[in-house]
Formats: sequence, structure tokens, C-alpha cells
Amino acid sequence: MLNRRSFCQSAMFTATSAALLPINLSLASPMTKVMGDLDAVTMSGKQATLRQAAVQELSDSLRGPLILPGNETYELARQVLNPAIDKRPALIVQPTGVTDVSSAVQFARDNNLVIAVKCGGHSSSGKSTCNGGMMIDLSRFRHVRVNPKSEVAYVSGGSLLGEMDHESMNHGLVTVSGTVSHTGVGGLTTGGGFGRLARRYGLTLDNVRGFDIVSADGKLRRASPYENRDLYWGVRGAGGNFGVVTSFEFNLHKMNRKVMAGSFVYPMSRLRDVMEFYSDFSMNAPDELQADLIAGYRPGDTKGFVVLALCYSGPGENVDKVMAPIKTLGKPVAGGIRSVDYVALQRSGDNTAPRSTAAYLKGGFVSQITPQLIAALEEALQPNPDRSVQMIFQQAGGAISRVPADATAFAHRYAQYNMIFTVGWKPNASAEDHVRSIKKSWKTLMPFTDGFYVNEADDDSAKLVNKNYRGNFARLLDIKKEYDPDNIFRLNANIRTS
Repeated sequence: MLNRRSFCQSAMFTATSAALLPINLSLASPMTKVMGDLDAVTMSGKQATLRQAAVQELSDSLRGPLILPGNETYELARQVLNPAIDKRPALIVQPTGVTDVSSAVQFARDNNLVIAVKCGGHSSSGKSTCNGGMMIDLSRFRHVRVNPKSEVAYVSGGSLLGEMDHESMNHGLVTVSGTVSHTGVGGLTTGGGFGRLARRYGLTLDNVRGFDIVSADGKLRRASPYENRDLYWGVRGAGGNFGVVTSFEFNLHKMNRKVMAGSFVYPMSRLRDVMEFYSDFSMNAPDELQADLIAGYRPGDTKGFVVLALCYSGPGENVDKVMAPIKTLGKPVAGGIRSVDYVALQRSGDNTAPRSTAAYLKGGFVSQITPQLIAALEEALQPNPDRSVQMIFQQAGGAISRVPADATAFAHRYAQYNMIFTVGWKPNASAEDHVRSIKKSWKTLMPFTDGFYVNEADDDSAKLVNKNYRGNFARLLDIKKEYDPDNIFRLNANIRTS
């Protein structure tokens, strides 16, 4: 069965979660022997030295491993999923619990180090790693527990979406998660959380009942509608600006395990009429239908493809009526709709060739697909022998849009689509030409967007980021000043305090 992510793997740098984890956990001893001083970089960008005794004290305080340059597992641990990102943290902490996270944050604060937090390693711009600072790698901090009676999932901060889907669906329950099972729960949730069920149940962050977070002072705080309500509001949409989330509580919803899903594939020559159809079809879709559109070329391909990727989770007796309009497009090149297991569908886009493709993306929210936008896309999507190029329209609207813009820090409730433009190339090739090409094309597409998804932010311009938080920025700035006044957590769509 064809699906949205099947066509995006070469440019969206997805990989199996296990590929970036130490397979033999004994290779990295929790009690790392520090052999000397370490070179580091401060938050101001200056060179610094971390003294051997201080680093050893950190190591001795941890239950999980401290990984240093030269350690056997350092090269693997420092990697993120996009091989175009090649950074070298001064030290990597792999916590196994909250105390380790707290110790790591306190050490970074005391030594003026930038903190990068890695969960699934999917950050497209590489914000889950850093040069010369501290990486907190949550890959050993994973656990999901479901209470079927209260319909709540308790999820550790380093968990992956597939773990959450697997445990909850076993009880006929589900919450909103993304479309690749090895995506980290933390990054997806704190930035927003689009997925196959978001139009029905809201963004992932709309389903958060509460969470625990280690803030910049190293203290653990509980945030919910009843405790630290400002943090509860701000973390849901402002990413990692305020600390490291160590656990989430999610509302779960009853749902049949079987959904109707599939894809319809058309040649690129039909881009205009498929997009015109998609514009009308998606805007009139019921909440239970997620309809995404992907168009692009693989390297060396000159025919291209346009794909409608669909998932319908509503009553089975309504399927034929919901899907009937697609017949007006005529016979596709390939594809169709069938009943599938939801958890299997969530895994269907996972990439079995980790780090096989370097990539770069641009993205923005779109409220309407106009003839002018379609014309701009026809110009932007051009074949190339050395790279893939793809445009993705991830449908929003539905329940997402019925939440007030100031109910959470996520302000983009007006958006009907998240438009993503990606290029992918061989990891050993120079990135310069490929990145230049997408930036040039994006200049013609950006005027059709209004704001961007913080999880895809690649521009660190304070003016642009502040504007993107819209009417929620002033409140977010106050929260940032209270919980992270020194801006230790800056590798995100950053709210600067000065």
C-alpha cells in the first residue's frame, strides 16, 4: 500500500529508532572514567575547558552513561537522522530517569553550556545536537503505560510514537501522533503534533493532560491545568524553550483498530487538476478523514508523481460516500483504499535505510490552495538527476481549527495545510547546490504561506520567530524570563529574553 511517507523517505531523513541506539548497552559504562579535561564551547560561542574533576563528578552522579569524544559509542550517539547535520557535542548524557536529567541540566547551567535535547533525532534543522555543548539523549528514557479505565497514557519523555500507539491501541484506545513510528514523542508534542487523527481529536498537544518538566534551574516541576498553568500553556506549542519534558499524560480516545487507508497515484502531468480537486475535496472532508497530497520527483526521474494519501477512521458505512468524489479524477496509475490495522499503518512509512539520504526542507502554513499557488508549484517542482524534490501538503483544519488561538502557545489554528518543500541527496555529496535550489524556489512559494511549524523552523531570526508566535508571544516571553532567563534552552524556535 502506498502512503504519504513512502514517497518522503528519501527527503525526510526518517530512520528506525534502533539504528541510532547502542545495540549492546554494555559498551557504554554508566561510570565513565574521564581521562582529562574537555574542550567545550560556551553559550556565547567562546572556547572553554571543562575540568576533568568536574566532568568525573557529573559522571559519578549519573545512573545512565556519560559519553565523551573518543568513547566507543560517541560517534553513534552524536548522530541525528539527517546526515547533512554533522555536529560534535562536548559531552553526551543518556539519562535513565529524572535525576539524571536534572544533574545534566545543572552541570550545563553551571558551565555555561548550550543544551541540545535528542529524543527521536528527527529535527530537520539539527536542533537536537550541537557543537561543543551538551547533548541530552533521551533514548534510554522510554516507557509507556496505559490505564484503560481512565483512558490515560503515561509516557516517558524519550519515548517514540510507535510505542505509544502499540500500547494504547491494544486497549482499543488512541491519541494523536505523527505518521512515522520512530518520531520522538517530546519534540512532536511540544511543537504541535500533526497526524492521521488530528482533524478528529486535535493536535497531539491538545491531548496533553499534564507533564513533568526539568527547567533551567534543574528542578522538576509538574504542569497541568491545576499546577504551573503558565508552563502547561507555554510548552504546548513553544517546543523546548522551557526545559526537558520527562513525562507526559495523554487523553486517549476509543477507536476501532481497523481504518480505511491508502493512496492514489497520478503522473506529474496531472498536478494542476489533482491539486484543484484536492483543494475542494480536503476543505469539505469530514473530521474523520485525513487527506494529504505529495508531489515530486525522485533523483533522475522525469515523469514525477502526484499522490493523494488518505486515512479514514470514521464509521465504515460512510466510506463509500466519503471516497466517492475521487472517482471524478479518473483511473490512477496505482493505488487504492483498503481496511488496514492502524498501528501497522503508523509504521508503514518507517525507513529501513537509516541516514541514507541527506535533506533540507522549508515549510509554512497555508489557508487556501489558489490557482496562483498551483502555478508556483508547477514551476518549483522540477526534476534533477542528483536530488529528489517533493512538496507535501499535510492537511489541518477540523478539530485543530476549533481550538482558540490563545488556548495554547500554538497560534496557527487558522491553517488548513502545512506545506513542506524538501530536497534530498546522497550524504557524501556537497549540500550547497541543493540547499541553494530549494531556497530559491521557496522565495516564490513563501508569499502563499502565513507562519510556520516550529518543529520545522530553520531560520533563527528573532524577528521572524517572534512574529510566528503571533498574539501569544508576549505571554511566552514572560514565561521564558521566569523559567529560563539565561536562555540555556535555545536550540528551538527560540524566545530570546534579550
